[in-house]
Amino acid sequence: MNRFLQLHLLTSYPPANLNRDDLGRPKTAVMGGVLRLRISSQSLKRAWRTSDVFQSSLAGHVGTRTKEMGKKIYEMLVQLKVSDTKAREWAKAIAGQFGKLKAVKADNPFQELEIEQLAHFSPEEEAAIHALIKQLADRQTEPSEQELKLLRQKHSAADIALFGRMLAAAPVFNTEAAAQVAHALAVHRCQVEDDFFTAVDDLNQGIEDVGAGHMGETEFGAALFYLYLCIDRALLLDNLNGDRDLCDKTLRALTECAATIAPTGKQNSFASRARASFVLVEKGDAQPRSLSVAFLRPMSGDDLLGRAITELTDCCGKIDQVYGACAADRYSFNTTTGEGKLAELLSFVGED
Repeated sequence: MNRFLQLHLLTSYPPANLNRDDLGRPKTAVMGGVLRLRISSQSLKRAWRTSDVFQSSLAGHVGTRTKEMGKKIYEMLVQLKVSDTKAREWAKAIAGQFGKLKAVKADNPFQELEIEQLAHFSPEEEAAIHALIKQLADRQTEPSEQELKLLRQKHSAADIALFGRMLAAAPVFNTEAAAQVAHALAVHRCQVEDDFFTAVDDLNQGIEDVGAGHMGETEFGAALFYLYLCIDRALLLDNLNGDRDLCDKTLRALTECAATIAPTGKQNSFASRARASFVLVEKGDAQPRSLSVAFLRPMSGDDLLGRAITELTDCCGKIDQVYGACAADRYSFNTTTGEGKLAELLSFVGED
């Protein structure tokens, strides 16, 4: 087995605000002494995990991330004719297996059913919870300690296997992430621009007030981004309980998402949808390494994409010259030249 799978992608986005900071501005980072636009790995993983590509490719193997499982359990118990008091206590007992519950709050009677931090539930765990709910409703008795322990199922959730799960209050449910995702970073110097806009009141005839009905300002930026992912295939297989077919499906789904899915921030305002223009996939057992150093010196001038592809591939080759081959095999596609195909790249990713 080739243990590591590494993906290097170049994707160009027109004016956009895909991933905002606490002030509503596009996220940035300083690299090589200059400001670059940035898309956080958290934003990317969320977009991939919830995309139609991921959900349809891995149907039945995608988990649910929520704080509100206790509330959902309570509602299901009440629907099955369990009294309010029992439903509340049993829901707390079940949800409490997956994390510490919030304190009681007078103005929010359901807060005590919420888990303090987001918990990621696998399909198997949700099925076990639903089965236990039905049993409790049928017999009208509280869950036993043994029944609560049985909720801790071995799972086949691809998103948990890829991106991990950490619950400080319930470490037995922790899963080490098999995929490492870097923040996407512009290969050139960037600046965040301000867009002043107005909206016109359709019923205002301009007799007394000729001004705009609304004025506002939004920020945006445009950039060519480099993105790097590293997947530990052996760990992914272990996280999926040795299911090789599911492991291959998961790798293909993740790769397709990385190449075709963008975060949804401000899409209605900017329609900044894009697909990767260049993708290089490497597999092997050598120690992984990013190729971000290819863009440590910010690029400038014409044909940014063409020169970025050249810089990336040259950097890869020179590192190989110094350290020896850093990959056992490689495949790439390039939309500027028409070389390669997504379907072939996905087949390459799925091959052991």
